[in-house]
Amino acid sequence: MTSAYRRKVAGWLSEVFALDRAGVNWPRAVVFLDVALVPLVVFWAIGHEEYLLSALFGLLIAALGDPGGGYGHRASSVVVLTLIGAGVTAVGFAVGNQAWGWLTGVAFGVTLVGGLAVAFGVRRFVNALLLNVWLIVSLGLAFNLHRASPVITSHIWAQVLAWVGGAMLWIVLTFAEWLIRSRRDLPQPFTELPGDISRRKLTVPLVVFAVARAVVIAGAVALAFGLDLSNGYWIPIAAIVTMKPSLQQTTLVSVQRLCGALLGAGVAMLLLLLPASETGLTLFVMKRGLEVVALVLLMHAVGIRFLNYALYSAAVAAGVLILIDVPQPSHYSSEGYRVLWTLCGAGMGLIVLLLAGLLSRRTGGTRSA
Repeated sequence: MTSAYRRKVAGWLSEVFALDRAGVNWPRAVVFLDVALVPLVVFWAIGHEEYLLSALFGLLIAALGDPGGGYGHRASSVVVLTLIGAGVTAVGFAVGNQAWGWLTGVAFGVTLVGGLAVAFGVRRFVNALLLNVWLIVSLGLAFNLHRASPVITSHIWAQVLAWVGGAMLWIVLTFAEWLIRSRRDLPQPFTELPGDISRRKLTVPLVVFAVARAVVIAGAVALAFGLDLSNGYWIPIAAIVTMKPSLQQTTLVSVQRLCGALLGAGVAMLLLLLPASETGLTLFVMKRGLEVVALVLLMHAVGIRFLNYALYSAAVAAGVLILIDVPQPSHYSSEGYRVLWTLCGAGMGLIVLLLAGLLSRRTGGTRSA
């Protein structure tokens, strides 16, 4: 019995961490790292690394939202996405240090709108999901920076400017590429993302699923900030990273997301222990080094997106969590809380995954009947 159980576990792990080597794209990863180094060096030079994460997310979401085609169409689409993202950034940092009710209401509203955006096409739904993730991250970053005060001062307008600057960096880069390629139309840079913008009918299961996701995220935010938990913002971040934004749910992808979130959180926790007892120049150097490590992790996430979904999720989670916590040095006592909150957030995310599976089976049964 024990031997059979071990073989079953080994087979399950081999399936979760199976590698598709054809899905590796290192040239794209190197391009991302080259471009991401620009805001990193700029904020190092001016001494305001607290704005780095906003610039990186602006750059990343602009790149992911680039539809390809003629440059005029590409630029206008990215500009619209940038303006919406600037609004989300302003809201996130405006309410990040307010009462927990504001954070809960904003998280619920944005998550619900993002879930219902599928009515305007799968492409717009993906863009809305990316902005939804950024809102949760910005709430955690704003809360953490506020707790670090008066050591670090973060201004809302500066965070919005950093976001816009990161997105504009992508527009400038694509304009230069367009000129170099003799003004030819170019394909969508991330061809794996859906490009469908045809409208869809909102069915009852889709609406219920969108509401359920919004309730879970709002509940995670309320739990984290309402109880004033130490490092509690890890709960909603783990929850939204764990959830698969689709009714067409598969157990494998669900488990890969969960494993990736837990693995990434573990890597981030170990790295954040390094500067725990350091001060002065040593602390400064180690924090700068962790920012570089976070960029390298995000670069690997871009490169291995289709190598293995669990490893990709782990790299994203680790990079983002490091950049959130770098402005405020970690303490050894906080690591246990981070483990606990990550498990809680991942568990809350699984509620939506299980609900999605039930809705999918029910919908499938109805269609068969």
